[in-house]
Amino acid sequence: MEMEEAEFVEMDPSGRYGRYDEILGEGAFKVVYRAFDEILGIEVAWNQVSIDHFHDSPAHLRRMFSEVDLLKSVKHGNVIKFLHSWVDEKSMNINIITELFTSGDLRRYRMKHKRVELKAIKKWGQQILHGIKYLHSHDPPIIHRDLKCNNIFVNGYDGQVKIGDLGLATVMQQRRARSVIGTPEFMAPELYDEEYNELVDIYSFGLCVLEMVTCECPYSECRNAAQIFKKVTSGIKPASLGKVNDPRVKEFIEKCLVPAEIRPSASDLLKDAFFTTAEDSKIQKPIASESSSRNCVATLQSYLQPKKSTRCDSFSLVGERADDGTINLTLIIASVGGDKTRNVQFSFFLNSDTVASVTTEMVEELELCFEDVDVVAELMQGLIERIAPGWTSSCLTDWEERNRSRNLCSINLLGTIHNEGEDGSNNVRLPIRVVT
Repeated sequence: MEMEEAEFVEMDPSGRYGRYDEILGEGAFKVVYRAFDEILGIEVAWNQVSIDHFHDSPAHLRRMFSEVDLLKSVKHGNVIKFLHSWVDEKSMNINIITELFTSGDLRRYRMKHKRVELKAIKKWGQQILHGIKYLHSHDPPIIHRDLKCNNIFVNGYDGQVKIGDLGLATVMQQRRARSVIGTPEFMAPELYDEEYNELVDIYSFGLCVLEMVTCECPYSECRNAAQIFKKVTSGIKPASLGKVNDPRVKEFIEKCLVPAEIRPSASDLLKDAFFTTAEDSKIQKPIASESSSRNCVATLQSYLQPKKSTRCDSFSLVGERADDGTINLTLIIASVGGDKTRNVQFSFFLNSDTVASVTTEMVEELELCFEDVDVVAELMQGLIERIAPGWTSSCLTDWEERNRSRNLCSINLLGTIHNEGEDGSNNVRLPIRVVT
């Protein structure tokens, strides 16, 4: 069954980037669309801002152009990658092309995946801090000023996070910046006094960690910005901080919320014992299903000796069906000796994806050899048929149909759960509950 090719509704002046009529996100002044880079063959984000929004606010327009200049200058693995920009004078739009994050922002990602261990929170936190450290290391420092989980983006297939939305960022031309701007829930108290430096981002980072842990926006108990302002300036911490049961986590968050004169830098926090402690607890324990018969885990064990390699890997795949017609999958790639494990998360869209298309995309990203791809494809095929019985072979390409008959590996559908080893090692399989 052939899928209809989506049509571009707009092209950039160079003819390289095409925009689809699919909105990925909207803000007060900006709309983000899905787009495609025809040269590299990858999807990108097309950020479009109407200049009409700034007729009565030249300052906002200047900030938008500042965002473009900042994006051009920053190059770091944990800061969003800028690709292209231009002004369309005919439609009066500012257009910015950036890399696309497959799983959206960290707030929605965390709300979607409720069962997260502290180890994952730490990995996200470290990456955010590396991005903050990079921005603050500029001379003069770049202050984000609106750091929050909505402005942190994640690629779910490898857990990479990046800081984005630098529209409110400013280069600190003087020792202390002036202007009250940001999101009230995440604003440091000194921001309201209009006397602050780059450490306001550390305060916001602490509240980001709090939200990642509790799945609750800070100061959600307040009804309006005025109430938030009163609590923040009075030194009253958000109510959700009281819901953090792990004393180590709570202590780390509170370090970020101390007065600016004693607040640690990003470099200091990266060296904190919070990130070096080996023992991690679960943030939220899995909730048992009301019907165990609706749970299944598909696991494939295939030990291969790929050509031109001495590596021998074990592949496991677990997944969970979402309400929007997608299956969220996690591929666990582990060496037989247990010295290396990779967990790769990605989505499979039942109405448009094929096993061939998804595995092909994984080749370059994961550096899989041909034999590995065959094994993953066979595993994916069996798991998807298990999770979505209505998805039949009629949805497959000829390549996939041929590969179904290849005796590359065996599929073992299990109803058991592999728990983490007592030694705390990563060489374990942590299956996601699949609701069929």
